[in-house]
Amino acid sequence: MTPAPALELATIQKLRKVAVGVALLGLIALSVVSQSIGGVDGRWHESVEAAGLAAIVLSVVGRAWCTLYIGGRKKAEIVDRGPYSISRNPLYVFSFVGAFGIGAQSGSLVIAAAFVGAAVLVFHFTVQREEAFLLREFGESYAGYRARTPRFWPRFSLWRDADELIVRPSLFLLTIRDGLVFLLAIPLFELIDAGQAMHILGVAVHLP
Repeated sequence: MTPAPALELATIQKLRKVAVGVALLGLIALSVVSQSIGGVDGRWHESVEAAGLAAIVLSVVGRAWCTLYIGGRKKAEIVDRGPYSISRNPLYVFSFVGAFGIGAQSGSLVIAAAFVGAAVLVFHFTVQREEAFLLREFGESYAGYRARTPRFWPRFSLWRDADELIVRPSLFLLTIRDGLVFLLAIPLFELIDAGQAMHILGVAVHLP
């Protein structure tokens, strides 16, 4: 039988995925009716796309790095080494980077910023619920960690590393797989670009 705390955390994560899915659909719909300034073949569009691809790669690598430290231990102990020594939620920070990368495939910094904004909003409420759970489970130990470590933006002066790590390959590979899903944004937005170039999709607004 699954312990109640695990069920609660699983529910929080499920709600997060639903919220991310709804936000993603809405932003893709916005991307369908908008286009970056200069058109789909312009220098601005290509430059923003390239920056977005770099952000996606950084996100995939960063999320995998975080998993080496957290690897299934979130419900069992307070992890405060490596990336978790400078941010309480480095996985989410790299997800924000990935959200920018996905949105940037539209060729518009406005759309990219909207993707980041949606991710920050969703994860803000998710983190609030996760922190309440962790505070109940770990009490003063988590309260001390929360007091000294930023929620998102890293404070690099706090860096502390572990002498060794117990790596769980299945969770590491799962994180890599989930991160690689970000790359699906590339063919998706290329299809949107093609549809707009062929005037199959109407463009209501041009965005920088």
